[in-house]
Amino acid sequence: QVHLVESGGGLVQAGGSLRLSCAASGRTFRTSTMAWFRQAPGKEREFVAAISWSDGSTYYADSVKGRYTISRDNAKNTVYLQMNSLKPEDTAVYYCAGRSNRGITTTLEYDSWGQGTQVTVSP
Repeated sequence: QVHLVESGGGLVQAGGSLRLSCAASGRTFRTSTMAWFRQAPGKEREFVAAISWSDGSTYYADSVKGRYTISRDNAKNTVYLQMNSLKPEDTAVYYCAGRSNRGITTTLEYDSWGQGTQVTVSP
């Protein structure tokens, strides 16, 4: 079992930046892919970005490409999401997710999920 804890959410004005962190603990040695999803009120959870734990390859949703950057620190078992040029439509609860022994997917097929952290972008 992998335990994921997100942090770094908050309230920011449009155009601002935030950095989210996701600390992983437990049986992390099997984790191969980490990702960020988000869910706005009344909407389905959607893929934001993902990173391969081994080689650092990344993949982004079109809506955040060029504004968000996902990265990892293997020594700290932590994944980050740097969010720049934030827009009001980025407002959502952001979730960290991990999957074992499989590559990047944009679907919800991840084994472990964090509790989420709220990001609110004001106009």
